[in-house]
Amino acid sequence: MKIRSTRGARAAAALLAAGGLFAAAAAWAAPEAWPGAARPVVAQTADLESLRLPPGFTIQTFAEGLENVRFMAVGPEGDLYASLINRGRIIRLPDRDGDGQADRRVTWAEGLNRPHGLAFRDGWLYVGETNRVTRIADADSDGVGDQREALADLPTEGGGHSTRTVDFGPDGMLYVSIGSSCNVCIEADPRRAAIVQYSSEGTDERVYARGLRNAVGITFHPISGELWAANNGRDLLGDDYPPEAISIVRDGDDFGWPRCINGAEPDPQFGGPGACDGVVRPTLEIQAHSAPLGLTFYTADRFPQEYQGDLFIAYHGSWNRSEPTGFKLVRVRMQDGRPTGEVEDFATGWLQGREHWGRPVAPIVGADGSLYLSDDKAGRIYRISYTG
Repeated sequence: MKIRSTRGARAAAALLAAGGLFAAAAAWAAPEAWPGAARPVVAQTADLESLRLPPGFTIQTFAEGLENVRFMAVGPEGDLYASLINRGRIIRLPDRDGDGQADRRVTWAEGLNRPHGLAFRDGWLYVGETNRVTRIADADSDGVGDQREALADLPTEGGGHSTRTVDFGPDGMLYVSIGSSCNVCIEADPRRAAIVQYSSEGTDERVYARGLRNAVGITFHPISGELWAANNGRDLLGDDYPPEAISIVRDGDDFGWPRCINGAEPDPQFGGPGACDGVVRPTLEIQAHSAPLGLTFYTADRFPQEYQGDLFIAYHGSWNRSEPTGFKLVRVRMQDGRPTGEVEDFATGWLQGREHWGRPVAPIVGADGSLYLSDDKAGRIYRISYTG
């Protein structure tokens, strides 16, 4: 798939077509309230045989029955940890016999407020809850998190995007991605639609980058240390506008939301003269409404050389497009730490015509060098390996 980008003519046409509906766009609405959304039908069966990958790659179910599984982290012992956002739970999935399937499911921590992003640091698992960052440790080494500390409080006013993704940079600082409270509006709290930086103790809070409507996925390049983010663009401007954005994020960057779209055009509602002044352009633009979520660089050596160092991004898939798009895992070819411009399908098949049976959320490189991928619709974690 090639990178796609459409511009202001489509935005203006969509805006005029929607008419007075846009007067209320500053308020958040449930997906059912958006006009023009032809939802894909959820398929009744999850068929692993329908998934397609490049020659030599194999996909299998690592674990299943995981309701609303979201982001993952690899623990210091090599086990995979995952957040079950609706259950308020973190689970641990050991694979001691190395057969590519979890031996069992351990409830590692529970009673959390919609836990999402996970990151290990100095023996602690940092968890992005909707309203705070919490860190949890297994103090008595019994395989369960029994020590818990609440760190930074996070904004929740206005509702809207509730996921909080966390990661540590090479500088030892904690980065938290916080989505907007709305589709498009002026936020009262500058920490919304932003990436916020903290110390590992949850202190020294400051906005690192802003104007990111909903950068669900964040990760750091393994060599350059640069922060990368996958940002979900606004709705109500048609099937193909605005493009979703994958961006290198630097300290002080402003990505323009809600006044400017991708540093190129004023937003038709909140823009105006000078709206895009000083706004940073995305590194890549991709199909609108693909809903890119988790992303990771392949840092192991179990894939062929040509895949090593490449960026993998999970497209959660559209709910708000007349023809469904997304529902797949893509690969961004990299060279010297920069994308070559090619974005290609890597794993597809969750979307069958208008039906989908899965929604990829986030990839991560496991301790065994395989690529693991969560799916919150099918309730699975997949293991992708290269068998040649």
